[in-house]
Amino acid sequence: MLTWPHAHSDWQAFLDKVEPVFCNLALHISKHEQVLISCWDANHREHIQSRLNEKGLDLSKVHFHIVPSNDTWARDHGPITVVNQGQPRLLDFSFNGWGNKYDAKLDNAITRQLCRQNAFGNTPLESIDLVLEGGSIETDGMGTLLSTSRCLLSPHRNPSLDKPQVEQRLSHLLGVNRFLWLAHGHLAGDDTDSHIDTLARFCSADTICYVSCDDPQDEHYSALESMAAELTNFRQANGEPYTLVPLPMPHPIHNEDGTRLPATYANFLIINDAVLVPTYQDKNDSLALERVAQCFPQREIIAVDCKPLIEQYGSLHCVTMQLPSGVLG
Repeated sequence: MLTWPHAHSDWQAFLDKVEPVFCNLALHISKHEQVLISCWDANHREHIQSRLNEKGLDLSKVHFHIVPSNDTWARDHGPITVVNQGQPRLLDFSFNGWGNKYDAKLDNAITRQLCRQNAFGNTPLESIDLVLEGGSIETDGMGTLLSTSRCLLSPHRNPSLDKPQVEQRLSHLLGVNRFLWLAHGHLAGDDTDSHIDTLARFCSADTICYVSCDDPQDEHYSALESMAAELTNFRQANGEPYTLVPLPMPHPIHNEDGTRLPATYANFLIINDAVLVPTYQDKNDSLALERVAQCFPQREIIAVDCKPLIEQYGSLHCVTMQLPSGVLG
């Protein structure tokens, strides 16, 4: 699932730079699975189709729907799918612009709008009265959820719920029974309150890759060292420690205003038979690709230049949301 950038969003000044990134994402994903694209209006849809035609993309693999949006971060406004007894169910959590930082009324309605247009076929959709973004959670598919307390326990998301109550609700909704909470770790320029998908990711049930910093002079050093110590202390359900794979940090990238941007290699996307990995025209790109490849030896590793994406403080995983086979109508 992609929500395409348009001139009515904060991408207006960057469209010529960011659209090629979305075209590359759609092309790579379409070679492995179907793609759902939300467009601003009919003219926007025709424009996107033209761009994808130019890339040589097989449009029979693409489902276009007209759904106005505030922004493009499908990871956070898209549905989260749970599978119960082999049947998928879509959970539409509330999205409030990362703790009411931005207007998100259109984005919060995208999943319901797509459902009304039969984008998800007969898959049931349930609206959930809980604020939750897809980028804020990682699961191993076997009952363990990894997240950050700074985000999930933010007073600007679900102020009436404490930690045990959040755990209780997510246990019921997502079928998880173990919670791993990170109290440390952040990226400069990040506006999500430390989404886990920028910091640490499950590669398998026993392996976690994470952002590391080996420069004591870098502003991230202390917090990421503390995060690494937390990860080292975590245990699997069987009591064994996790295999931890450190990912390098790109060298500092700043926007025109001098703000450091949240570039991270942890924001990769797992698709059928492949992993798309963000790169930033940085000398650490090759090392990051090598480390991710170690974690996914059976999958093709595909680099995608995401330097334009971080101009709006997100990357590759942030603009995508996976849907299981059989969901698309």
